[in-house]
Amino acid sequence: MLDLLIPLHVSTDEVSRMRPPLVPLATLIGRELRNEKIEKPYVKYGQAALAKKGEDYFLIKPDCQRVPGDLSTSFSVFAIFDGHNGISAAIFAKEQLLDNVLSAIPQDISREEWLQALPRALVAGFVKTDIEFQQGGETSGTTVTFVIIDGWTVTVASVGDSRCILDSQGGVVSLLTVDHRLEENVEERERVTASGGEVGRLNVFGGNEVGPLRCWPGGLCLSRSIGDTDVGEFIVPIPHVKQVKLSNFGGRLIIASDGIWDALSSDMAAKSCRGLPAELAAKLVVKEALRSRGLKDDTTCLVVDIIPSDILFLPTIPRKKHNMFSSLLFGKKALNSVSKSTNKLSAVGLVEELFEEGSAVLAERLGKDFPVNTNSGIHRCAVCQVDQTPADGLSVNSGSFFSPGSKPCDGLFLCSNCRKKKDAMEGKRPSRPTVTA
Repeated sequence: MLDLLIPLHVSTDEVSRMRPPLVPLATLIGRELRNEKIEKPYVKYGQAALAKKGEDYFLIKPDCQRVPGDLSTSFSVFAIFDGHNGISAAIFAKEQLLDNVLSAIPQDISREEWLQALPRALVAGFVKTDIEFQQGGETSGTTVTFVIIDGWTVTVASVGDSRCILDSQGGVVSLLTVDHRLEENVEERERVTASGGEVGRLNVFGGNEVGPLRCWPGGLCLSRSIGDTDVGEFIVPIPHVKQVKLSNFGGRLIIASDGIWDALSSDMAAKSCRGLPAELAAKLVVKEALRSRGLKDDTTCLVVDIIPSDILFLPTIPRKKHNMFSSLLFGKKALNSVSKSTNKLSAVGLVEELFEEGSAVLAERLGKDFPVNTNSGIHRCAVCQVDQTPADGLSVNSGSFFSPGSKPCDGLFLCSNCRKKKDAMEGKRPSRPTVTA
């Protein structure tokens, strides 16, 4: 973990020297309103961290390509993995998750189709990574906040309490993730108890309860993670996914483990580093968290600037006053509208919300129209991507996605192993074998 120990000594003079020249607001507004053709944005990033237990890991891959060798298909990936009860789950997810996500996306599709497929592929990739890790018999776990940037489109998938925020131009800070902490998330508490888990605080001598709400067995404070084999299958790896499209102003992402968010609010983190290059900004966020709370946990921060191609730094625009129109920050669009060329941003600096879903029900997240090769009689598991004959797996026909008259192999196809995982997550079978005398 020596790579995490990055010096955070930042002088006032250094901050002043590195502040970029301001771009007049009129220039930016004029560019947007004239609807000039803006090229693919630059993605600039910085990272800083301090280790307490050495269980935080991160992933930075700015040069991925949908089509190998074709620079026009490039995209970037940034992720935080905050491990607990050991480091093995965090390391495994860092090494395997991206490949598992990409393997769930059909080949030879357009960029618009690729973006539409991402939310479902992220769900499949998270679940596949969890299954593969648990097969190794390890008991550690990890949060994951996983960010894919393709042009002006940002897709974020997360389990646990590592957070990603967007500081859009205009100074409006938005949360792109949902914290899966039992203490704060009533819906997740209800889901865990309905699936067979118990939620309560730690009992100490005398019957007093202390600390945050935890899931028993195991005592985990989170309701979603990758790993945690010893806790129970009701701790699910199904991520909350949100996809947004930035305006041509761009924006700043701050992706960090809970060592940051336990010390700073989203607004505080964004405000502490506005107007500074991403590399320096990440150091300042960590430094501010350290000043506020001390080093009580691993503290890791990635700052990612999505910048118009004709400027060097993300310009600072004065924060807008909060008013009744602030709710228009996100203009919701149906996922199938991503490919429509008529979509236009409604106002300067605003952000389109293309997709958001957080259900923990696997069939709802993967849907019934997962591609299968019906001509050959071979079906592909929607999670692990293994081709099998229908006799070797099971179709999932449940909920509003499927009609009562569905044929045995209609809809979402899961292999027997992934079907067992699905049933366990929904509390339909014991999470572990029952031992009898």
